[in-house]
Amino acid sequence: MAGRIPRDFIDDLIARTDIVDIVDSRVKLKKAGKNYQACCPFHNEKSPSFTVSAEKQFYHCFGCGEHGNALSFIMEFDRLEFVEAIEELAGHHAIEVPREQSSQPFNKAASQQKKQQLENDFELMEKAAQFFQQQLKRHANSEKVITYLKDRGLSGAIVKSWEMGYAPPEWQALADTLGTSPERIQQCVDLKIMTQNDNGKRYDFFRDRLMFPIRDKRGRVIGFGGRVIDADQGPKYLNSPETRIFFKGSELYGLHRARNMQRHIDRIVVVEGYMDVVALSQFDINYAVASLGTATTPEHVQLMLRNTDEIVCCYDGDKAGRGAAWRTMENALPLLKDGKSMKFMFLPDGEDPDTMVRQIGKDALEELFVNAMPLSKFLFENLLQRHNVASVEGKAALRAEAEPLISSVAGTIQQEILQGELSRLLGEYDRFQLERDINKANNSPRKMARPNSGSPQKLSQTPVRMLIRLLVEHPNLAHKIPKVNPLALADAGLPGLDFLIELHQFCTKQTKVNTASVFEYFREHAFAKHLHTLLAQEWLITDDDIDTVYVSTFKRLVDQFLTGQTEALIAKSRSVGLSDEEKHTLKKLLTKN
Repeated sequence: MAGRIPRDFIDDLIARTDIVDIVDSRVKLKKAGKNYQACCPFHNEKSPSFTVSAEKQFYHCFGCGEHGNALSFIMEFDRLEFVEAIEELAGHHAIEVPREQSSQPFNKAASQQKKQQLENDFELMEKAAQFFQQQLKRHANSEKVITYLKDRGLSGAIVKSWEMGYAPPEWQALADTLGTSPERIQQCVDLKIMTQNDNGKRYDFFRDRLMFPIRDKRGRVIGFGGRVIDADQGPKYLNSPETRIFFKGSELYGLHRARNMQRHIDRIVVVEGYMDVVALSQFDINYAVASLGTATTPEHVQLMLRNTDEIVCCYDGDKAGRGAAWRTMENALPLLKDGKSMKFMFLPDGEDPDTMVRQIGKDALEELFVNAMPLSKFLFENLLQRHNVASVEGKAALRAEAEPLISSVAGTIQQEILQGELSRLLGEYDRFQLERDINKANNSPRKMARPNSGSPQKLSQTPVRMLIRLLVEHPNLAHKIPKVNPLALADAGLPGLDFLIELHQFCTKQTKVNTASVFEYFREHAFAKHLHTLLAQEWLITDDDIDTVYVSTFKRLVDQFLTGQTEALIAKSRSVGLSDEEKHTLKKLLTKN
């Protein structure tokens, strides 16, 4: 198993990267003062609110709040996982990504050899895909295959768009084309485009089938799906077995094309087969994907949620289809954050998305997607079918099954809603609603009455939050104004102060530090989500005022701490009395005040 990527390497990679180059290669930037601007690639807008700072090596959108460094941009724009984005950025600099090994040092030569092997594998699979496409045009059986495609209602343009091909019936047609050297034959066997029987005979894995190349998120051919043309040829679909470059549980057919067809995918529909994905795209439904002969895994769900906010699972309406839907739901619950949703659509007997779209058309089918069953309804309908809530025992059994599922939901708001629905079904008062009612009562105008008070006021920026924001935006302040040291207030117990101290210490220890490196260092920190919120807020401080605001904010923080100490000692003196040391401290505080 590959080891962790060293932190020093990541820091060095961020330091040597110019975010302007990275963003400009994907979104055309225009110079605007000392920064660069563009229309935001993460939401639709007509006037540019997306800014890239060469000084801070940071981007920020004042419209939607998206922000981050070069690595974050690659992850969001190219929709890559963290490690994939590291590899992409390293490739931009033509450097190798090292790995930490628990028992042996990093072997650069072995790593380079493995990288070269993978490149050769992807090159070979690309050649295989091109071979199948050529056979669809040139083989003696091509007319039969093309007739089949026409009978299925597929146009030549859509077949070409999906790079569909044909695997000839000959035993070694592909093998003879790709090369017959022992090394090449072994590579073909390893990648499962050739197979070997017990007698050592080798032959093509796919024969006399309609071929669908499977591309990964980065567009590389990693496997194939083959569909029979005649019903008596064997299994309807034959998928590539897993190899060193193909992992079924983490890849989806059609996702790469869907990402290329639209910048933002409003919805992803999960269907059963390759042909359904292709047929829907012919009707301009370019957001369908299919799993590769496996159930929908947590990795599949996570991959889809990185690319969209809504998933619609389209299954057969029979028992097997509903069972598959339930397993998908169980896999999805721990990944469903607030703002993300999953729906379920069950097809009539004998129908699939291919036939449905041809019968009722694109608009009607998309209306069915919009009105598909929400996850919450699917969850409780299934639970009510298994448990009779008319009895105490049935209610207890329903609760016992429901609560672990609900507690696994990632989104706190979604959890509350599901808990409320569970309480309603069980005839109980929603304890989450009770908490909200208590909070509402405690914060009512009667309790909070002020002269001329209108709508509830937003909380002002606290000194701790302000100092954090200033240090993230201008890390050199830690060196420039050393007298501002939050460590002096370590015992103050103020919210966020621990992180402020850690942030200040990090900035102090670094000789060269900018916003991008700070953001990267604290990417996995427990405070990271609050940091994202802070960075998304409007920022009205000009660069000329940074030093003054930084010092004055720290003074406010010190005053806040001293005032709190004074009030605490006065309160204690009125109740239990003070020690001599505490009296001396209080006298000093009062004198200073």
